[in-house]
Amino acid sequence: MSTPLIGIVVSTSRPGRIGPKVARWVSELAPYGVRAEVVDLAAIDLPFLADRAMPAQGEYDLPSTLAWSEKVGGFDGLILTVAEYNGGYPAVLKNALDTLHAEWAGMPVGVVGYGWGGAAAATGALATVLDRLRTVRLDGPGLRFGEDLSPEGDVLDAAPEDAVRGLYDQVLAAARESAALPV
Repeated sequence: MSTPLIGIVVSTSRPGRIGPKVARWVSELAPYGVRAEVVDLAAIDLPFLADRAMPAQGEYDLPSTLAWSEKVGGFDGLILTVAEYNGGYPAVLKNALDTLHAEWAGMPVGVVGYGWGGAAAATGALATVLDRLRTVRLDGPGLRFGEDLSPEGDVLDAAPEDAVRGLYDQVLAAARESAALPV
């Protein structure tokens, strides 16, 4: 049996961001026998919709798009760590989603939001896009500053570890159901 690989996506690119701390915490909660790999969209550095053909045509011509497609295709599922910016999710995440097309269909995608309101508005807006892309969307917890996170992004004792572990269980079950993983 191969070891399941789950990508933990940092959805932010701003200097001084806390996304890497949240993603690292989520990755550390991966169950035994599962590899979690943090994928930082700032490091992926995709240009904004720069391929000549529309993503639905699957004719990627930029090396960055080809590399992103290969990266996404190597995962059995993803967990997006989603910051809330002004009631929405970061543009770098929208671009990363819109740059590809077929790669998303059937992909189990868990969502962990974070912000002052637990990123409810951002994850709600993201849900529409993930559904349109035909992912298997799995909603996880929303982390709140002052309750689950310090304003600097340090994870507090009250953070919902069990909810994140449960999200991993859901992502893995969806991956097995889609035949991406053996039972």
